[in-house]
Amino acid sequence: MDNTTYASPFSWRYGRSELRALFSERERRRLWRRVWIALAEAQRDAGLVSDAELDDLRAHADEIDLPAALAIEREIGHDLMAEIRVFAAQAKVGGGKLHLGATSMDIEDNVETYRMRVAVALLGERLQALLRAFAAAIRRYAASVCMAFTHLQPAEPTTIGYRLAVYAQDLLIDDEGLRNLLERLTAKGMRGAVGTSASYAALLAGTRMSPQEQEEKILAAFDLRARDVATQTYPRKLDYLVLSTLAGLGASLSKFAADVRILSAPGFGEMFEPFGRKQVGSSAMPFKRNPVMAERIDSLARLLPGYAGTAWQNAATNYLERTLDDSANRRTTLPEAVLCSDEILGLALRIVEGLRIDEARVRENLRRFGPFAGSEAVMMAASKAGGDRQELHEVLREAAMVAWEATARGESNPLANLLADDPRITRWLDPAEIRRHMDPSTHVGDAAERALRVAERIEALPPFPQPQPREMTI
Repeated sequence: MDNTTYASPFSWRYGRSELRALFSERERRRLWRRVWIALAEAQRDAGLVSDAELDDLRAHADEIDLPAALAIEREIGHDLMAEIRVFAAQAKVGGGKLHLGATSMDIEDNVETYRMRVAVALLGERLQALLRAFAAAIRRYAASVCMAFTHLQPAEPTTIGYRLAVYAQDLLIDDEGLRNLLERLTAKGMRGAVGTSASYAALLAGTRMSPQEQEEKILAAFDLRARDVATQTYPRKLDYLVLSTLAGLGASLSKFAADVRILSAPGFGEMFEPFGRKQVGSSAMPFKRNPVMAERIDSLARLLPGYAGTAWQNAATNYLERTLDDSANRRTTLPEAVLCSDEILGLALRIVEGLRIDEARVRENLRRFGPFAGSEAVMMAASKAGGDRQELHEVLREAAMVAWEATARGESNPLANLLADDPRITRWLDPAEIRRHMDPSTHVGDAAERALRVAERIEALPPFPQPQPREMTI
């Protein structure tokens, strides 16, 4: 990396090197050359390109010369045409047949679709690893009772596994979305300047090959398929589909990370991300153990809706058969959205695999706040015994307010004793029964069973599908 000029953090800091390489300029041009060779292979079968010309193109396919191409681009202002000139100069026998009948987007758009499909498959694999980590944690904590919180206030008991299953269920929706995306992410095809295949029809006239047959041969080399119609580009709506799907994934991971941050705060103190033995939490405060991974997830995830919004604008204003006002921003939004998603998936995986639960603090919070949840069970039991539900609600509310004041002073929660001593309640329920209902561990319903159901769904997932491009003879 050149440290003397600006470099995007996504070019070195965030995301896997495998994905950064996929979206590198060298790989982009290497794939352009693969499309040109696939085109020449099809045209060789149609009798338009000789074996010698095709062999020459294959022989020079990996001789990427970025300085030479960029020098030409500075002169002519067209990156793909500059690459053609460099390739043609290298392949002196076959270079004259490069790009025969094609328009720039026949090359560029099919490469972008291929790269996005590879990227989605890699993200899908990483999401599956995260889901498996969640499944293991869900199984471990399925029956571990803890307080649930609504409005950031103590509510009723739940289980740690059930709470984790909430995050995992959101991610199962994202898994479904990514699988669906891989199926729907289709290529432009080889259709020429405005998508009518007119140039190819003229070129292939009198041969035994149709434009559609030529297109199918080329797309098969990249495990791609095209829709019935295209303009000069594939529908930019597909970019919006990709980026909105990734934004949805970001929302799921952001919610999980935000909850980890809340639960690791001193007022809760129950759940923590892993913290390295030599990790530094603050330059000024050596005692700090900040939830930096969760914070980074939330920070990066905020970018994803912005990328999706830009893609919406591109789809909505790509006038007639094409305009170029999408080109510059797509160089940023597509790779950065992928790298951003990859980074937050990796961070979430590290958090879940190293998740720390302070079980003593969980029990303390249950002792402090759990009896409040038991008030609903007491109200229902007393109502079933013949009490007036509305009157019982007011009695319980009054007792709960007294108990809240006691807990605020740091005292033990007195609610069970208050109710067991109140004749308006003991008229309907025995004090021992009241105390039994006030035990929070008995008031989690079927949370454990439902959590385990989510774990089973994760464990039954098939492997994430991978694109299967044909190996070309180079």
